[in-house]
Amino acid sequence: MVTHPSHPSPRQSSRRPRYLSSPRFRLVTVWGFMVLAMVGLSVRLARLQLVLGSELKAQAEGQRQNLPQVPQASRRPIIDRQGNVLAVDRVVYTIYAHPMLFSRSREEMAETLAGLLAQPQETLLARFQEQETGIQVAVDVSEELAERMRGMGLEGLDLFPSQQRFYPQQELMSQLVGYINLEGEPQAGLEYALQDKLLYELDQAPLPNQDLQRLPNRDGIRLQLTVDSRLQRIAQRNLEATVSQHGAKRGALIVMDSRDGAVLSLAVAPTYDPNRYYEADVEQFKNWAVSDLYEPGSTFKPINVAIALEAGTLDPDDYIYDEGSLQYDQWTIQNVDYKSVGGRGSISITDVLRHSSNVGMVHIMEQLKRSEYYDWLEKLGLGETTGIELPAESPAQLKSRPQFVNSAVEAATTSFGQGFSLTPMQQVQLHGALANGGKLVTPHVVRGLVDQENNLIWQPERPQATSVFSQENTEAVVRMMEEVVKSGSGQPAQVANYRVAGKTGTAQKANEYGQYGDGRIVSFVGIVPVENPRYVVLAVIDEPLGEDAYGSTVTAPLVKSVIESLVVMAGVPPSPQE
Repeated sequence: MVTHPSHPSPRQSSRRPRYLSSPRFRLVTVWGFMVLAMVGLSVRLARLQLVLGSELKAQAEGQRQNLPQVPQASRRPIIDRQGNVLAVDRVVYTIYAHPMLFSRSREEMAETLAGLLAQPQETLLARFQEQETGIQVAVDVSEELAERMRGMGLEGLDLFPSQQRFYPQQELMSQLVGYINLEGEPQAGLEYALQDKLLYELDQAPLPNQDLQRLPNRDGIRLQLTVDSRLQRIAQRNLEATVSQHGAKRGALIVMDSRDGAVLSLAVAPTYDPNRYYEADVEQFKNWAVSDLYEPGSTFKPINVAIALEAGTLDPDDYIYDEGSLQYDQWTIQNVDYKSVGGRGSISITDVLRHSSNVGMVHIMEQLKRSEYYDWLEKLGLGETTGIELPAESPAQLKSRPQFVNSAVEAATTSFGQGFSLTPMQQVQLHGALANGGKLVTPHVVRGLVDQENNLIWQPERPQATSVFSQENTEAVVRMMEEVVKSGSGQPAQVANYRVAGKTGTAQKANEYGQYGDGRIVSFVGIVPVENPRYVVLAVIDEPLGEDAYGSTVTAPLVKSVIESLVVMAGVPPSPQE
């Protein structure tokens, strides 16, 4: 009989000692793990504080020293004629946090800064947990908020000042003043054109946390403009309303003192906020009133009448035969109302302007030799710029002398303001010569650099005004223009108790191929007051929509609205009763 050694049963072999399954053993085990974790954490904290603490603090201090410094270059303020600030360097702060140096918990700091900086508390806390030092938490913080934060004793924060160009008037004068980009570079307007007069160097570089407003060598010098913010605001508002009402592409409105060429208002629409220039269309950066050309149309007729009077080919009391329509080879020239009125027959020079007769103007100017006519256009500065301080000014465009002299139709179309082009600013300059007795002055928007007592210490050099017309002839033309406002197409520009002279213009726009299409540009130029002519107001609206969009319906009411404010602000007394 064979026997086998006995083996324990499976149940007997898997039995664990009783102490391993006891509650007391499990409790001791859990407690042991917790003690080990606490010991590990304590060791890490000790290492951070004792071994790496000085290193981290040194790193934080090093980052504080290496944070951006304020540039030494500074720009002088720009102010209007009343002293209102248009552009100024202001102090803003960039805030850096160093959680390693916090005296409060990171949670408490996140909660406090979230309320101050309008940022999510969770986002700030997450950043404080991820990084020990050098965290940029805010930029462009105002001085007021920075001062408040300083007063709260929040340790572990650095507030670094920097200069930022600020435009408190926002959109009001953007195409005049221009803007400074984020790199501190001038990009448009007077900021660009007069960089050398606006920029100066600080003798001492500011230190971190130093208040820029208390830095030495702020020289107190400012660039003063001739523009009046009060009038500019009215002009800008009314111009934008007109552009919007008529669905136009753009518009410009200029007010100039004809005695010296000082521009009191230069409004352009659409415009932009130079504080947020990066949101604007690039086309808005240019001031099209000086950079873009347009055909002036009938608003140039008074200039042509003055040329003819001065050349001696016309007398104010002459009459012209207006047959309503003329044929020049394959070209037909006719009055805008020819289909409804036909020819007017013999009419006065005043009626030529009152009814805006194209045919009448052709007959006036054809009495002048074409070569002499061209000489006059050059004498008036067509083909040159006006010399205004704004950048990118374009000269007027004339046909070449041979083309003009050898083509009767070129002189004919020029007589009623088409076939050549100029800027709105040059049109104002030319009508300024009618208002001031015949002198061609230089339009300008800059008075000069002034000190704190408003004394001039620098002024742009400008050429002497040149005499182009006699006072007798300009007075005659202005009286004719007054009749246009009294009983002609300029009636919507009438201002109660003031004598206003003016001329409407509605010109076809040439397309890119040099052909006239359906687009039109409408304008009105006004001179006030007639008894003592001084101010010239021009409004130009590009491509207004609608069949009834003319100088008389679109721009004459706009000029009226500006003149009504101008005479009050300039202290122009009401005209004597006739």
